Amino acid sequence: MPDIVIHALAAAGYAGLAWHFWNSRWRARSAGGAAPGGGLRPWERAAILAALALHGWLLHAVLFAGALRFGFAHALSAMLWLAVLFYWAESLFYNLEGMQAPALALAALAVPLPALFPGLASGAYADSLEFRLHLVLAMLAYSLFTIAILHALLMAVVERRLHQTRQARGAGGALLADGVAMLQGPLGALPPLLTLERLLFRLIAAAFVLLTCTLATGFAFADALFGRPLRFDHKTLFALLSWATFALLLAGRHFRGWRGRTALRWTLSGFAMLLLAYVGSRFVMEVLLGRS
Repeated sequence: MPDIVIHALAAAGYAGLAWHFWNSRWRARSAGGAAPGGGLRPWERAAILAALALHGWLLHAVLFAGALRFGFAHALSAMLWLAVLFYWAESLFYNLEGMQAPALALAALAVPLPALFPGLASGAYADSLEFRLHLVLAMLAYSLFTIAILHALLMAVVERRLHQTRQARGAGGALLADGVAMLQGPLGALPPLLTLERLLFRLIAAAFVLLTCTLATGFAFADALFGRPLRFDHKTLFALLSWATFALLLAGRHFRGWRGRTALRWTLSGFAMLLLAYVGSRFVMEVLLGRS
């Protein structure tokens, strides 16, 4: 079967599932109708796995079969594949009803990108174990940060709705002990806000560890891969700035109790710099300049 057909099937699978979750979770609840509770149903979980299997086969062909061609499109595709996989595993322990539609829709957009932007062949260093280890660590970090961003944005929507609900009901509105109101609509099935917040910072902490390992392997392996120390260019600068941003966020959380909009701003800032560090620079190099 041609790769372009598998790209289309995987993208269609993600898109169909995103549409299903939008209709059955967000739209149904917004209209006041009944929506399934208790997380993913067995057939939904199996359908997500099927789309992941197709997407994973495509990524395997890029990363482990033949010469490595890994550009910005492949990075985005791998990042979203891992993000959906992490969400699927995360949903085994938490009821994250608001997460399915946006995560799957982003994956649907990312799947066909390598077919549209195949990139340029990487150098001889791409076959080395050191480079592939560095690459895998980087993609794991990117993916966890992607899930963290979706969590943070969902929390911002929940927090805004809580304030609106409290204002509508007066200062003594129906708030639960953990600070979560009985929200109506698609957000009503989410875990309590404090649970989402704890999960968000666990994700950020795990992604920060992976990002630290990514930078460490980059500095350690640069001489062996390229015959020179790692250059301090714009990619390295943005990666270090992103690392420092998340380090300050975690420190602020531990020592100052940062949360809410403060945490959201720092998370978005760190993720934006991380995207500029690799995906943004590779896009400029491959698409705008046509260089490897």
